[in-house]
Amino acid sequence: MSVFALLRPVIHQLEPEKAHEWGVRAVASGLIPACKPIVDARLNMQVAGLHLPNPVGLAAGFDKNAHTLGHIFKYGFGFVECGTVTPKPQSGNPKPRVFRVTEQEAVINRLGFNNDGMAPYVARLKARKANGIVGANIGKNKDSADAIADYITLMHAVYAHADYVTVNISSPNTAGLRDLQAKESLGALVRGVHQARDEQMAQGHARKPIFIKIAPDLDTGQREDIAQLALEHQLDALIVGNTTISRPQMQPVPEHLQQGGLSGKPLMALSTQVLRDMRRLTQGKVPLIGVGGISSAEDAYAKIRAGASAVQLYTAFVYQGFGLVNGINAGLLALMERDGVARLADVVGVDA
Repeated sequence: MSVFALLRPVIHQLEPEKAHEWGVRAVASGLIPACKPIVDARLNMQVAGLHLPNPVGLAAGFDKNAHTLGHIFKYGFGFVECGTVTPKPQSGNPKPRVFRVTEQEAVINRLGFNNDGMAPYVARLKARKANGIVGANIGKNKDSADAIADYITLMHAVYAHADYVTVNISSPNTAGLRDLQAKESLGALVRGVHQARDEQMAQGHARKPIFIKIAPDLDTGQREDIAQLALEHQLDALIVGNTTISRPQMQPVPEHLQQGGLSGKPLMALSTQVLRDMRRLTQGKVPLIGVGGISSAEDAYAKIRAGASAVQLYTAFVYQGFGLVNGINAGLLALMERDGVARLADVVGVDA
């Protein structure tokens, strides 16, 4: 039994958001023992010019303020995404706002982009050592009168200090944010952040990929519109997806009635179907990162076979701890050997 499994009953006695805060502090201070990462060239993946040593990434949400970059790669991640950060600091929605659904290894949250703002976030990015691929996940302030201006401001602030930038337009917990997924609005946003990148490159910075993070709750028409826009603008990648406002495959429990975005095991089937659809609609020409419901190597393998060139996790760590990263990578190698696969990249999209 792992150390985390022994400690989990104690950790889960804490209110969920407090447990999360303590977890971030423990990682940032180096208190959680490191794992020996699994290093195997068969797990290498390429996403939008980024060379990933393995496909398992940390999703945005765990480290909103970029506190853990000195230690987080010790657990075997192929890449890490910090945020969501907004231009101005904000406290988020009223508490309580995070709820465990323990029986189903799920979480419901309505945090609302609580973060310290871009100034301390950027300072921490600047201070980090080059020990792994780090993405900056950016969003708009709740009270912003010009959402696109917020994203452009953040692009200029984080660009020089991150390996890629994720434009988050899919959280359900900031009013009006998901409206940016509409075709006309998204087109204007993409043009704005691409222009910001061009300006950064004119100042001498290298070209860095920009990812767009979309929701799993998109209807068929919205998926088609985003795919068309992704092809027209040659987007570097789509992250599919975020939490869902639906309650798929959930047994009714008191937490089921809480408003907010659902993450964890019940999201796996829905998010994988959207991923598969986006792979088909983009004709395999736009790299995809699969997020939602992954809690095992089998889940990660299913995402990759559905079209993902990499995956991201967060909620599963609430229930299994960071040892899961090595567990997934080892499991992927075993699944590849079972199927006679020489490189993990060879199975991207084979089920799409």
